[in-house]
Amino acid sequence: MRLLLKNLTIYDGGVFRRGSVAVCGDRILGFDCALDGATVLDFGFSNCYAFPGFADVHVHLREPGFSYKETIQTGTKAAARGGFTYLGAMPNVNPAPDRPSHLQLLTDLIETQAVVNVYPYGTITAGQAGESLSEMEAIAPYVLAFSDDGKGVQSDACMEAAMKKAKALGKIIAAHCEDNRFTNDGVVHDGVLARKLRLRGIPSQSEWRQVRRDLQLAEKTGCAYHVCHVSCKESVELIRQAKRKGVNVTCETAPHYLLLDDLLLEDDGRFKMNPPIRSRADRKALIDGILDGTIDMIATDHAPHAPLEKKGGLASSVNGVVGLETAFPVLYTGLVKTGILPLEKLIELLFENPSQRFSIGTPLSPGEPATLTVFEVDTPYTIDPDEFCSLGKSTPFEGWQVYGRCLLTLCGGNIVWKERLV
Repeated sequence: MRLLLKNLTIYDGGVFRRGSVAVCGDRILGFDCALDGATVLDFGFSNCYAFPGFADVHVHLREPGFSYKETIQTGTKAAARGGFTYLGAMPNVNPAPDRPSHLQLLTDLIETQAVVNVYPYGTITAGQAGESLSEMEAIAPYVLAFSDDGKGVQSDACMEAAMKKAKALGKIIAAHCEDNRFTNDGVVHDGVLARKLRLRGIPSQSEWRQVRRDLQLAEKTGCAYHVCHVSCKESVELIRQAKRKGVNVTCETAPHYLLLDDLLLEDDGRFKMNPPIRSRADRKALIDGILDGTIDMIATDHAPHAPLEKKGGLASSVNGVVGLETAFPVLYTGLVKTGILPLEKLIELLFENPSQRFSIGTPLSPGEPATLTVFEVDTPYTIDPDEFCSLGKSTPFEGWQVYGRCLLTLCGGNIVWKERLV
């Protein structure tokens, strides 16, 4: 395929420049160069940006085992529509990828169904049961990292053994931090909303106590450690202090934790996830952590469910919301247009930092794979879940007016998303 993408503001090595992008086959030929016989896509009709394809290291694609919630095909199409071309697929599927035979089932699906790059996680423990380690050495060459996401590893000894093994294998431990002794069987953050609706609250210590334990173990073992979906101010401060001490730690948060707090929620399943959306003070601490570099990246924790599973309100709906198709627009609208973050910083959070930490992704540069995305940022529109490619439709951002519509996504030179406007 020969494409000439004209009249774009191009993200080029951390700075923006006006120009065109020439694509020949699966590679970027260059900027501002002629390309005979190319199909021309002219984006001069509006204010359009070309970015490297985004990297989301925390996605639930639900296969094998839960294809009624999402499939590799629908999940990766949703990613393409949201500008994401590199996905870390979490291992809470059935069977869990804790051994080569189970992992093969997942990688076979990825090879035949995915329209963007997907990198599977392996589990930390066998069956994610938290008791004995998975076959880490056998699956290490084929997984992005190790995680028991959806569950915290409760045993200190088991987590220490996992970190030692991951260190020896040169792999990251990506931890869902949740201490079951403090979850209180809660359904929302232990704050104003819980009291107002008389719901059981989940205290922040259910997260930060396990973050604190893991940071101590990471310091002891030298393991490369990553904290998933940070939601509370105590976790941010613990990670900040650990970084100052030289601990090999990175972390992520999600758009809903940066843009919502428990005073803004409704008694609706589309506001329920784990960890929960917390207080205004927690939200401020997360933004401060983004600004000072404590929080390295933003991941969606895209977690689709069937409609009936999200119909029970906050009390009885299952945890999880979708995010691949809304992440850039809500972040651009809520953080960039409001002056909280420069656009360059947002791309650092969505591409540069996750790519560097997890060794995935390629820059938008001549000679590199033609894996990129184009967004128009001047025309407002309303988020409508009925337009999603994902089978999951539950989002806290339903009805929001946002800026930042994905017009085009290429992955390895293939058009994997193209908006009707183009």
